[in-house]
Amino acid sequence: MDTKTNYWNGIDKIQYVGHQDKKSSFGFQYYNPEEVIAGKKMKDWLRFSVAYWHTFDQRLVDPFGDGTAQRPYDNYTDPMDLALAKVDAAFEFYDKLGVDYLCFHDRDLAPEGDTLRQTNANLDKVVDKIVEYQKTTGMKVLWNTSNMFSNPRFVDGAATSPFADVFAYSAAQLKHSLEIGKRVGSENYVFWGGREGYESLWNTNMKQEQEHAAKLFHLAKDYANEIGFDAQMMLEPKPKEPTTHQYDFDAATTIAFMKEYDLDKDFKLNLEGNHANLAGHTYQHEIRVAREAGLLGSLDANQGDKLIGWDIDEFPSNLYATTAAMYEVIENGGIGPRGGLNFDAKPRRSSFEANDLFRSHIVGMDSFAAGLRIAAAMKEDGFLDNLKADRYSSYKSGIGADIESGKADLKSLEDYSLDKTQADLVGATHSDHLEQVKDTINHYIVETLSK
Repeated sequence: MDTKTNYWNGIDKIQYVGHQDKKSSFGFQYYNPEEVIAGKKMKDWLRFSVAYWHTFDQRLVDPFGDGTAQRPYDNYTDPMDLALAKVDAAFEFYDKLGVDYLCFHDRDLAPEGDTLRQTNANLDKVVDKIVEYQKTTGMKVLWNTSNMFSNPRFVDGAATSPFADVFAYSAAQLKHSLEIGKRVGSENYVFWGGREGYESLWNTNMKQEQEHAAKLFHLAKDYANEIGFDAQMMLEPKPKEPTTHQYDFDAATTIAFMKEYDLDKDFKLNLEGNHANLAGHTYQHEIRVAREAGLLGSLDANQGDKLIGWDIDEFPSNLYATTAAMYEVIENGGIGPRGGLNFDAKPRRSSFEANDLFRSHIVGMDSFAAGLRIAAAMKEDGFLDNLKADRYSSYKSGIGADIESGKADLKSLEDYSLDKTQADLVGATHSDHLEQVKDTINHYIVETLSK
């Protein structure tokens, strides 16, 4: 790809160097995109995507300090010139990093005008440039979405706002975002309800707000069908921050909402690691809930910190967590029908140099590639499958088989249990040897990555 720009001066294309080169800052130690793991190329299992908002817009601010980021396009002062320069820088970045997908919010790409008409015109100008790059590079959009949470008009939400003008504006903004999704060929469309929740129940009509949210989702799907935008629609759960309570608290809550309002036939879930932490779950738990419901759509790749109580969007580096996530993905046969791993993550505030954007993505890509390797090794050996089969083996015969088949009823179960002694019941159990299980997983991590 020839972007005719040189924003990322001194960075060559990132190559697979193997894990023997442990000190390489600009090489993949575990991500070898063409290598076949468990029957598929690594790039097809992982489908990595770069998040436009964190990578090119985020200034590394935090609640207590201004931004520290140094970016190669910082000399642009006109908002539209800056927006167009970022597109050049972004496509050069994608090429050098070796990814095939990007994700974006509408407001990541271009500045807002005073009216929606002006805003749409700004956005279309930037999208025109993205589409031209797509033609020459083959770069794809994993998903796009609409930012309906940053602007002050969304102080009380978008779809769930108590103000009808805000709902109407949100719907109009969403319409254009869906049209852009079709233009760039987005494989998915994500809804993240940044302020779709409540601060206090005393002044909230919760039922009405959730009905309005569902109404907007249905309107979006209907319009996508009307214009021929064949994207997988997805909802992204998050438990809190910035509201006291968000309606899409976690995977289970969001699935219940989808079923309540007849959305589960058209929508799936986009899940994020840091959001799982804030809900009091593991990333693996959230993926398992979605997978077993048949509603796993895509994944945002980041991690949180248990010592920090907000959504820090750290690049993933915990191999235990990435192994657990990729085990669920392998069990699912892939991330989702069109899903991928989008790095909804930003470098730490102290990692402010422009080239830290490459370093942080390399860490994230290698961490999930390592997780894939480890999970595939456990799957190939049948370690976890055998573990679970043994633990639930009592349901394969006798009274267990009767329970599974539906043959047993309360009377037959009472007849079976009335004369069982406590010793009989304790004797029917056996230790899970959980510490040994965790130790074995540790061995898989060390041994798989040392090969």
